[in-house]
Amino acid sequence: MSGGAEVRVFLVDDHALFRAGVRAEIGDRVEVVGEAGSVSAAVSGILAARPDVSVVDVHLPDGGGKAIIEQVRAAWAEAVFLALSVSDAAEDVVAVIRAGARGYVTKTIDAAGLVDAIRRVHDGDAVFSPRLAGFVLDAFSGHLPAPVDPELDQLTAREQEVMRLIARGYTYREVAARIHLSVKTIETHVSAVLRKLQLSNRHELTAWAADRRLL
Repeated sequence: MSGGAEVRVFLVDDHALFRAGVRAEIGDRVEVVGEAGSVSAAVSGILAARPDVSVVDVHLPDGGGKAIIEQVRAAWAEAVFLALSVSDAAEDVVAVIRAGARGYVTKTIDAAGLVDAIRRVHDGDAVFSPRLAGFVLDAFSGHLPAPVDPELDQLTAREQEVMRLIARGYTYREVAARIHLSVKTIETHVSAVLRKLQLSNRHELTAWAADRRLL
């Protein structure tokens, strides 16, 4: 992303020293446009600053990342969140992802890794620390949100899972590796999805999914 506009970032953590450290480490590669140490300050600050990505801690004294994400997205559905936490507990990860975070990394990440994660979620990717990705996928496999329209209802749970990953820009090979199926099986699922939805290619699929806020 060198040469392009810097990604505008809002930091949320209840430890001012930690926020200062993150700002010092990444501030020359992204533009930090605000920070907060509580849920209420974070919600008002994010809605005022409208950053490209909000990096939020999972646990705060007056709530946490889940509450921030839900409150902000109720007023600004396009908001993008990356969770950054000391916790690698499955329940914490799944809760913020269900709330709408696009990624989750632990505080063991280095500055370069954090900047990369911020840029990737900004570009529409889903980012997880390696050991977290497995149980995030396990949690969502077969437990996708209830269909909200007849078109989506045509797809099986597995087809919905594949559709979301493909629509987010993953290659067939990457999807196959993530959900432990063969590339050929993924191709079959994608063909079925396109046929059922009467779409021609993955670009149309991405637009279809984006219109329904399924990404």
